[in-house]
Amino acid sequence: MKLYYNPLSTYSQKTLIAFYEKEVAFKPELVDLSSPEGKAAYAKIYPIGKVPLFKPSDDHMIPESTIIIEYLESHHASGTRLIPDGADAARQVRFMDRMSDLYLNNPAVTLLFERLGFSKHSEEELAKASKYLHITFDHFNQRLANQDWLCGAFSMADCAAIPALFYCQVVAPFTDYPNIVRYHERARQRPSYAKVMAEFVPIWEGRLAQGNVS
Repeated sequence: MKLYYNPLSTYSQKTLIAFYEKEVAFKPELVDLSSPEGKAAYAKIYPIGKVPLFKPSDDHMIPESTIIIEYLESHHASGTRLIPDGADAARQVRFMDRMSDLYLNNPAVTLLFERLGFSKHSEEELAKASKYLHITFDHFNQRLANQDWLCGAFSMADCAAIPALFYCQVVAPFTDYPNIVRYHERARQRPSYAKVMAEFVPIWEGRLAQGNVS
């Protein structure tokens, strides 16, 4: 089983957390999206060019982080259960996963790419991204007032939310939201995310030092 990913990608990190939580072994295939050569090589495998991409076998490939996690949950009983039994509980996890992707991760990446000069956005787009982040911060802060994780037990929703918070520290600090601060610290201590951080943080810090983050 192969997982194509980039360590700096939030959606790759989301998927890696799930693999480590589920204790599912895979062959890592790092994708270099910072060079034309790397992009061209990956396009031969997956023409859309997005990461992550999971190949359970040579003739079967699964794109998109949420769908990969859904596959892991339905095919592997090991490790942490990331989508609970029960229609209502499962729907709540899927809802929070979707909200984390759309209104936490994507706005954070918009602001980050603007800050780093990778892409330009209008003032309206930047204001919208900032608005969505703070709406999400408010909601998360309330949800986390009386529970450790977004849906009670650790789930796919946390796999989605945790990676974006690292970059939010750069573009939209959440220091005024104490429950999120504690949540982020709790996440950093979780073995699955600690393993993800051990891979991507040195790359991130190295590229920041060189002025070459991509």
